[in-house]
Amino acid sequence: MPWTRDPDGVEARALAEAADLQGRRVLEVGCGDGRLTWTYASRAASVLGVDPSEESVAAARAALPPELAGRVRFVAADIQELELPPAGFDVALLSWSL
Repeated sequence: MPWTRDPDGVEARALAEAADLQGRRVLEVGCGDGRLTWTYASRAASVLGVDPSEESVAAARAALPPELAGRVRFVAADIQELELPPAGFDVALLSWSL
């Protein structure tokens, strides 16, 4: 039996209540394999998922649904060393990253 995270949708509901991601440019710090990304990416204008694990980012890229390919990008990097444009995002998410 495969491991299922958030099978009851609790995390997804909490995220929806905490932030309106509709049409927003989202920075997801600690995106891992994209498990959280898939719960909101279809509503966002764009998503940059960042994680230091090359393996996790490779898994996220491999799982990227074709309909999100133009909106979602994953980068394997330490967020502290990544140069991002000032005011380049509307919302930053950190889940299980602290």
